[in-house]
Amino acid sequence: MTGHVLAIDQGTTSTRAIVFDGAMRPVASAQEEFAQHFPASGWVEHDADDLWGTTAATCRGAIERAGLRAADIAAIGITNQRETTLVWDRATGRPIHRAIVWQDRRTSDYCRSLREAGHDRLITARTGLLADPYFSGTKLKWILDHVAGARDRAARGELAFGTVDSWLIWNLTGGRVHATDATNAARTLLYDIHRGEWSAEICHLFGVPMAMLPEVRDCAAEFGVTRADLFGREIPILGVAGDQQAATIGQACFAPGMMKSTYGTGCFALLNTGDTAVASSNRLLTTIAYRLDGRVTYALEGSIFVAGAVVQWLRDGLKIIRAAGETQGLAEAADPAQGVVLVPAFVGLGAPYWNADCRGAVFGLTRNSGPAEMARAALESVGFQTRDLLEAMQADWTARGARSTLRVDGGMSASDWTMQFLANITGAPVDRPRVLETTALGAAWLAGHRAGVWPGQDGFARDWALERTFAPAMDGAAREARYAAWKRAVAATLAF
Repeated sequence: MTGHVLAIDQGTTSTRAIVFDGAMRPVASAQEEFAQHFPASGWVEHDADDLWGTTAATCRGAIERAGLRAADIAAIGITNQRETTLVWDRATGRPIHRAIVWQDRRTSDYCRSLREAGHDRLITARTGLLADPYFSGTKLKWILDHVAGARDRAARGELAFGTVDSWLIWNLTGGRVHATDATNAARTLLYDIHRGEWSAEICHLFGVPMAMLPEVRDCAAEFGVTRADLFGREIPILGVAGDQQAATIGQACFAPGMMKSTYGTGCFALLNTGDTAVASSNRLLTTIAYRLDGRVTYALEGSIFVAGAVVQWLRDGLKIIRAAGETQGLAEAADPAQGVVLVPAFVGLGAPYWNADCRGAVFGLTRNSGPAEMARAALESVGFQTRDLLEAMQADWTARGARSTLRVDGGMSASDWTMQFLANITGAPVDRPRVLETTALGAAWLAGHRAGVWPGQDGFARDWALERTFAPAMDGAAREARYAAWKRAVAATLAF
């Protein structure tokens, strides 16, 4: 056995598999995109077979490109888009509905009814979350309510529920293991993060039979072995974490007060709060950062629904770019005096606003506004939204410690222009690591450490390497004026 670890990074628009060597460096990868389905306004779905098919194919591709065999892989780690909801038949392994994606807003009315009935207080007290369509529980209820016979079949124990990690584990192990980890469980609206168990109260409220639910395990644990026919040999699955928690681990944010922000389809900032589940007064989420050896580490989280997706919109919707890399040149060429502001509320606004019904808006357009100004406004929207999150986090965390430097990762963090604007608008330094694939690295570390071929937390943290720090370079008065314009634009969007 070697120190090689295979990480599966199953995301919202594509699936990647990355092979890391014994020195925790990526040596080969494979990636495949898959279709997004939009059956109605605000609805987003995936074909469950696409999630599994691209996973199997990219795993084989990454192992082959690394010049390795299955026998050379010590373990598999899985990280995944969170909250995306699947239900399948235990006997056949077939899904009974397309996967309902985390971005989907179809349960907005039901969530509103929960809030109006006062159930949101119970939900937040048990789960640390809000009664919002973002999370899995109301999506699961929708499937049970809208697929003929599903509720009766679920009550008889014939159906299994899972987030994407559970779906992949089920398929990788040939249906032998129905399990999840504590970080994914914590995003379902059904898991009591304080007691470390599924909440019977909330399951009853949603009409969810508890027989559907997977077993919850540590992030570094035994999740079974792959079918021998998949890769030519059984490989143990030893690490699982939701994508944002995996990125927190990959950024070595193991100490209370450390923060990371990941820029993928959305943007998600997590602040490690140690063994204390901090209740937010600023509409942030209290969640599980990771659970190792039975011990839970908590986090405050702010969720932005549209970050990298705004660049995809420039490409696929407006068609003013052909590739994401073009946005930086356009932003540099834009007229900064125009002050165009884009609020990318395409599927509502996440933290700290939590409005599922508002939609995107653009402010400050003139006759001279063009592709360059739109591109600049799109990139700036990510910085503005991040500042919203950091200010809320700082308000919740002030009594417990000062703000630390923000560690960033994800595809959008490769844009120097965007990261410099982020530093400018937050007035705080931004650290970009040498390895940007921190989500996959976090999943790989969980598995590699569990397999005994990679170091523990201290050794892993020592190996974290800085590539560049972006220091604030904007005048304070200009910073506050720009942010005030953003806040006015958000207020107008919410009012509309």
